[in-house]
Amino acid sequence: MAKDKKFVEQITSMDVDFAQWYTDVVKKAELTDYSSVKGFMVIKPYGYAIWENIQKEMDRRFKETGVENVYMPMLIPESLLTKEKEHVEGFAPEVAWVTQGGSEPLTERLCVRPTSETLFCDFYKNDIQSYRDLPKVYNQWCSVVRWEKETRPFLRTREFLWQEGHTAHATAEEAEERTVQMLNVYADFLEQVLAIPVIKGQKTEKEKFAGAKATYTVEAMMHDGKALQSGTSHNFGDGFARAYGVQFTGKDNTLQYVHQTSWGTTTRMIGALIMVHGDDSGLVLPPHVAPTQVMVIPIQQMKEGVLDAARGIVDALAAADVRVKVDETDKSPGFKFSEQEMRGIPLRIEIGPKDLAEGQCVIVRRDTREKTVVAIADVAAKVPEILENMQHEMLERARAHRDSHIYTATNYDEFKQTINEKPGFIKAMWCGDQACEDQIKEETGATSRCMPFEQEEIADTCVCCGKKAKKLVIWGRSY
Repeated sequence: MAKDKKFVEQITSMDVDFAQWYTDVVKKAELTDYSSVKGFMVIKPYGYAIWENIQKEMDRRFKETGVENVYMPMLIPESLLTKEKEHVEGFAPEVAWVTQGGSEPLTERLCVRPTSETLFCDFYKNDIQSYRDLPKVYNQWCSVVRWEKETRPFLRTREFLWQEGHTAHATAEEAEERTVQMLNVYADFLEQVLAIPVIKGQKTEKEKFAGAKATYTVEAMMHDGKALQSGTSHNFGDGFARAYGVQFTGKDNTLQYVHQTSWGTTTRMIGALIMVHGDDSGLVLPPHVAPTQVMVIPIQQMKEGVLDAARGIVDALAAADVRVKVDETDKSPGFKFSEQEMRGIPLRIEIGPKDLAEGQCVIVRRDTREKTVVAIADVAAKVPEILENMQHEMLERARAHRDSHIYTATNYDEFKQTINEKPGFIKAMWCGDQACEDQIKEETGATSRCMPFEQEEIADTCVCCGKKAKKLVIWGRSY
């Protein structure tokens, strides 16, 4: 009984302490656990099942664009890492080093990969000789290590799972096309599968990836109004190629440098799922990504025919390609309901002796708790319809929440008042000077999230300094 209690005890209300609510949900939904090394998390089976669904669907979408999967080593020689100065300076504070192998000190330090641009460049310089070898459109699924000072499960950990795409092209135009293409893949995935609406745009020079020519991003708003960078795509131009000597012989028989891209998303998306859709009862998972889409809960299962009927519903739904389970444990129905809600399972189906006598069951949505009475014979047809409606409505609710928490500011006093009193994003004009960007961050805690591709001109002058404005920027506090 003591073990059961953890699912039904109250979690901290998100309106009281959002950070504690998040931690409570992660723990009580049994997504992760702490490890013996600070900042390194254990991803438990349910959390990893969510990641597997994310990985499976994203991998399918990548391959539709011609991507092939590869795997690069975990360790990077220091001499290789330091060839691209801007890149190494950007990652230096977060790098973990291996200095000893067995009982012998190494002659050269090895970096535990924080990202793999250098490894791919080292590989490409030998693998690419001619224009006929291009393009190279590769991706790897792996873990990386970045020695973060402050950590939180999924959002910021010292080791995390991700995918990192690395491509090489003959022309700048092809590289730019791939950079934008992969950003759009991320945006479509986030909206269609995770039901998370995003804003697409370009990072400022200050916020772009170290060593990149340009960085594009998809930014999502969490329930508390903070931003979460949910995927980035970088155009490297030929900067890395020049640093690492990645050249090819072109059609005109001249030696040229390749143009490269890199793009990645991480297990942070699970954190986004929690913070966009969750409520005070726990997780609320969109049907497209939920490991279990339906939990069948028999009421008074010891009564004749109830358990058989529940199992029959499972068989019918499984035949309709629904991910479904039945809870046959001896826990109370109330506890089973609480457990199903904490884990965010999209639908539960209740069936008891009275339902069985009338040839029906009750379908309950996790997000709205709306109940629908359905004939048992119609369950396999009705459930997929309800799941699709739920998926669509979750996206629209998240979009409505985001849009109602985007504000405009045309002067600095208005900006500061809005960021302090109204959680969310602020649209404001910017002169393009990093000094203004730094001042806004230092004085308000807000950072430039992106320069949206869909530009507006809401004022003529920079919100900070009053000089002529160049770009509309989305600003916000972030995770």
